[in-house]
Amino acid sequence: MKIKLSFLVLFTFIFAAARAQNWGGGVDDEKVHFGFTFQYTNSLYKIQKKSGWRAPFLDPETGAQLTDSLSALYGKSSPGFGIGFVINGRISNHADVRLTPVLVFTDRIISYDYVQPTTVNMPFSTIDQKVQATMVEFPLGIKIKSNRRNNFRAYMLYGAKYSMDITSKKKTEDGGNDYLYKFLKNKKSYLSYEAAFGMDLYFEYFKMSPEIKFSYSPKNILDTNSPNPYNMPIDKLTLRHVTFSLFFE
Repeated sequence: MKIKLSFLVLFTFIFAAARAQNWGGGVDDEKVHFGFTFQYTNSLYKIQKKSGWRAPFLDPETGAQLTDSLSALYGKSSPGFGIGFVINGRISNHADVRLTPVLVFTDRIISYDYVQPTTVNMPFSTIDQKVQATMVEFPLGIKIKSNRRNNFRAYMLYGAKYSMDITSKKKTEDGGNDYLYKFLKNKKSYLSYEAAFGMDLYFEYFKMSPEIKFSYSPKNILDTNSPNPYNMPIDKLTLRHVTFSLFFE
């Protein structure tokens, strides 16, 4: 019901913008202008498994078996949200360069299904490893714009972003934990490629731009410095994002 209501509000804005007089054009003529953004994100790990990923995990010190064999290993989609700023530089009537630094709060989840419960100390057949992340991201892209039709303009955007995790050490410190209670960890920073499409809607005093963006981190983001039952079965871990943004400029 909430999703349907959100789409109804969005289409009401679009209809109002299309019927309105030719507003908000000045922002596109400025060499540099600023704005802000609100984002909803959905994250999903893409997992490349090792050849022997099903094998039980053995204690590296004693050789004791700590888990049973894995039957499945998969990522779960998880939501997040972000807030940020817009710095837009005009290149021409149909192209801009955009820097949109944003602070993103998100969780990422991988599920481990075991044939039997792990041990008497952790009697579960399924374990979810949640990576809590607070990211500072710096997306830089080229925005390619169509001709303006009244108070509407479509666009596409291509670029890349640098992401850095600023989560406190208290949430990621597991040095004193037993192996079964270790955390799955990601590298602190990584690069992603991005592509997006959206529309500029012009109102009397501002421009609003709903946008859908797809992001993909091509390199391995798995932190393997501390071997544990959760990173050992994984050969390569990449991250995909789908982001819905509202820009106000």
